[in-house]
Amino acid sequence: MRRLGTASTALVLAGVGLVGGAGVAEAASGPVAKAAPAAACSTAWGSGTKSAANENTKPLKNITTSQNPCFDRMVFDIGSGPGKTGYHVGYVPAFHQDGSGERIPVGGGAILQIYVSTPSYDPASGRLTYAGKAGKPLPGVNISGYKTFKDTKFGASFEGQTQVGLGVRAKLPFRVQQSGGQLIVDVAHTW
Repeated sequence: MRRLGTASTALVLAGVGLVGGAGVAEAASGPVAKAAPAAACSTAWGSGTKSAANENTKPLKNITTSQNPCFDRMVFDIGSGPGKTGYHVGYVPAFHQDGSGERIPVGGGAILQIYVSTPSYDPASGRLTYAGKAGKPLPGVNISGYKTFKDTKFGASFEGQTQVGLGVRAKLPFRVQQSGGQLIVDVAHTW
């Protein structure tokens, strides 16, 4: 029995060394690269409300989406400018247009309400910079076939902030990041 236990332990340790280690393993014919373990998708973002103060007043230029192996992504293109853009992102039981309070139906198992502290028009000229219409899907955004995103609705651009309703499959973990003039909202595929 002792030999079987020792042999099993040796096999387990050898397996850990092959899968879990970094670098290269020696083979009879020379160094061989080890297979890296598959990266697991993080779900540590949580589903609680996330927000940040406004430091940038550039107008919204565009909203795009993309699919990734672990999450679906929505990107608000604001353009470069000093400071970060403020935001307030969280799940709501119903989506109501900012200003009027009118309820806007959003499909999916949960609704993520996104406020970006930037208008969809140029404050100096009043010229529209993003063509979203209240209660309508986001222009140019097609989420057909997405794993997590199920619906998008433009809420309003009111008092210097833009409001979007994002219908998702369920109340899933999400994160908010900023990079190079973009506000990025990622919603995980799983918990």
